[in-house]
Amino acid sequence: MTEPLNMRAACRRYVTACVLFWLPAGLTIAPLILLFTERGMSLAAIAGFFAAHSFTAAALELPTGGLSDVLGRRTVLAAAGLLNLTAFILLGLGATPWVLTCGMALMGAGRALSSGPAEAWYVDIVHAHSGPSADLRPGLARGKSATSAALAAGTLLGGAVPWLLATGPDVGTQLSQATSGLVLPLSVPLLLAAAIEIVFVLYVLTALREPPRSAATLRGVLRGIPVTIADGLRLGGRDAMVRRILLSAGAAGSALAAVELLTPGRVAILTGASESGAVVFASLACAGFLCSGLGSHLAPLIARLAGSGERAVLASLGTSASGLLLLGATAASTGAPATALAATGYGLVYLGLGSAGPSENDLLHRRVTSAGRATALSVQSLALQLIGALTGLLVGVLPPGPTPWLLGGTVLLTGALLWIYRGQPTPATGMATAQHTTASPSPSADAPPRI
Repeated sequence: MTEPLNMRAACRRYVTACVLFWLPAGLTIAPLILLFTERGMSLAAIAGFFAAHSFTAAALELPTGGLSDVLGRRTVLAAAGLLNLTAFILLGLGATPWVLTCGMALMGAGRALSSGPAEAWYVDIVHAHSGPSADLRPGLARGKSATSAALAAGTLLGGAVPWLLATGPDVGTQLSQATSGLVLPLSVPLLLAAAIEIVFVLYVLTALREPPRSAATLRGVLRGIPVTIADGLRLGGRDAMVRRILLSAGAAGSALAAVELLTPGRVAILTGASESGAVVFASLACAGFLCSGLGSHLAPLIARLAGSGERAVLASLGTSASGLLLLGATAASTGAPATALAATGYGLVYLGLGSAGPSENDLLHRRVTSAGRATALSVQSLALQLIGALTGLLVGVLPPGPTPWLLGGTVLLTGALLWIYRGQPTPATGMATAQHTTASPSPSADAPPRI
């Protein structure tokens, strides 16, 4: 790095990287399943595609986190963008199960690669500029707010583009005919996402400058990654604070799995048709992302009002759990009051999870060093995805009604209760003790919504 970045510039570049990475993901939320259906895929095949994504992401979370700590943040983040670029092209143009499976697996690999480097880069810059006692919450909150805003905008745009093409003067039909059915109106958001990924890769390579690292060799990388992973896992075992953060991430994954699996069907029942339900769900998902962004924006204020990061997490997760329990309590009702309460509960789920994230990660970064920061974020993401996957399996076999919702709410409430701290809380001002900066001799840690 030729000259150190100031904090404002570093935060701006971190936020821009978050927007450019998550906007393409948002573009795929509304059209992806519909595109699979349009290509003639069965529900079982579609479930298999998403399983390929989830299992690939889970399998690669820790190795790719270690890769970032060994090779550098910028290199791994650019590789994530290239994998997503390839995935979006395959998904947008693919018409056979094996091509679509490959596309989803590549997207999962890109998701794993991206789960730590950008945030680790920002924290490294802040610590280099202001020392390990610097308050990370404002910058992390801006990044998470930007992520939520990008997902919200992408969701709306991804749903609107195919609709506009289909309702225009036969533009969608002409497009399909001109490409012999290769490009459908539902394909366009994914191809647009691929174009944005090119911008993302170029931005990462030019803007996210970092201090030069010692030249990496294949032998050094292969030797360094397992050591980094092992140190990250050991940190979670011996550090009570990191353990609570990881368990809270798992509880958040459980809540997200319940909401994401159960909400589309519930909305379709309320609207009376799957088509109208899909439109309403896209709007509702956008509202959820906006609530999450608002929560992230308010995180520093909540930490100051609560008096410590730990109390802020307790209040935030408690708010989210109350929203999920409210969704469970109204699951058997379809009247207007119950629907209004359910919508309120949905918003509270995302508001609370959004406000908890920056405080949790501020606490996490105090317990890890730069050498293992991305790995720690990957361990955190892995906890969210694994517990979310297990909850999803349980939700799938539970009888319809309040029970599946209450399962997610109970798990999240349990995660909130872990933060009833009995020791000396960490001040909300961002001051870190010497113990915090040395307690973790090595490595270890976000994942926004489960895309």
